[in-house]
Amino acid sequence: MNSIRKLFKDLAQYPSAIIGLTIIGLLIALAIYAVISIPYNEALRLWRGGEEVWIENPRTAGPAWFNLFTSRDQPVTMVLNTEDGTAEKSVEATNGMQDVWITFDVDFPFDDFPRDISLFVTSSFESRRPHLDISWITPDGREIRVGELSPARSETYRINQDDRLLRRLDRLFPQLDSPPVRVGLFADPDQETAVPLKGTYQLLVNAILFEEDSDIEAKLVVYGELHGLAGTDHRRRDLTVALLWGTPIALSFGLFAALGTTVTTMIIAAIGIWFGGVVDAAIQRITEVNLILPLIPILIMIATFRSRSIWLMLGVVVLLGILSASIKTYRAIFLQTRESPFVEAARAYGASSWRIIFLYLIPRIIPIIVPSLVILVPSYVFLEASLAVLGLGDPILPTWGKVINDAYISGALHNAWYYWVLMPSVLLMITGFAFSMVGFALDRIFNPRLRGL
Repeated sequence: MNSIRKLFKDLAQYPSAIIGLTIIGLLIALAIYAVISIPYNEALRLWRGGEEVWIENPRTAGPAWFNLFTSRDQPVTMVLNTEDGTAEKSVEATNGMQDVWITFDVDFPFDDFPRDISLFVTSSFESRRPHLDISWITPDGREIRVGELSPARSETYRINQDDRLLRRLDRLFPQLDSPPVRVGLFADPDQETAVPLKGTYQLLVNAILFEEDSDIEAKLVVYGELHGLAGTDHRRRDLTVALLWGTPIALSFGLFAALGTTVTTMIIAAIGIWFGGVVDAAIQRITEVNLILPLIPILIMIATFRSRSIWLMLGVVVLLGILSASIKTYRAIFLQTRESPFVEAARAYGASSWRIIFLYLIPRIIPIIVPSLVILVPSYVFLEASLAVLGLGDPILPTWGKVINDAYISGALHNAWYYWVLMPSVLLMITGFAFSMVGFALDRIFNPRLRGL
């Protein structure tokens, strides 16, 4: 405990280390929050889900907080539902039938028109479908008849694609030259150009249920140009899921890979030095062969011909990283440590070879490898992201690199890079910056040659 307190006291002398530790702490907190708030199986379900999961989200929409930095407020997606109380529903039973009124209050304070409008209806009945009469009330009191609908048990009414409503709005707004439905419903009739009329709109749905046990629920989605904390991709998926879950995946991959390669390399170097002879020579020759093997091409081959599982990639990275160039550095240190008096004393009282290796040789260089271990973490984080960007990442896991790869494939580099590519890239850079700052500070603390700088 005294050593740990002294370490943190020494780190406190370096502002860069304090910044790095703070960022690492925030990343760890974000990873814990992701795992708790979105369990692993749920994250996979969401990320692999299609329209049935993300139907309430618009395609390729930026984050909602973009409005804080723009002069024009872009519309944000709004979801109103009778089941959660965001829409009003009243029922009146008469003569074996039910008269249901559903009111959706749409507060629209934005400077641009929404992207799309859809009404989702679910109903329960035995033989006779309900009948719906739908109207639109504007803030200035105008009533626009939207249309009629006899929905099945589950029906989606794409209001923006209703040709009859489109022709009706064309007659109401001759000055706008055939406005689309989403424009005609929100346009200010007193303007010569298409300008949204701000205020509270109402979508009124009058449903007649012809059976006593029938019921109906409805949900109105007004799709905006912005959505959520991180926006959406071309498949309507909320990128918040990938940004959150990319944090524990990146940190786990980087930490396990760095820890596995560093510790194993150190143990093998100590064994080779202590036993010497054929053991040491074999380790050195295998290391020299391994040094000329290209890591990334090997991983690409494995991902192409075998599997793109992130855990398989992690195992291959650790396996190929064991006999790396670091083994020669550790060997040079162990050569000096082996001749130390305390090792000779351990030999004299009959300590076994394995006891000397694990209790006398290895502990002597742990302070030296700590900085390199910390600095190695972001390098493996970048390696995993690089494979994902190349399209060789784990196809089922939401990771930062996978988000960038999806953006590249869908052409978002030309129109949605400012959030779709920028946010995961910034998280990767912040992660690398944090671990590098802490690693450099640890190097100054543990490296005797740098303490005087």
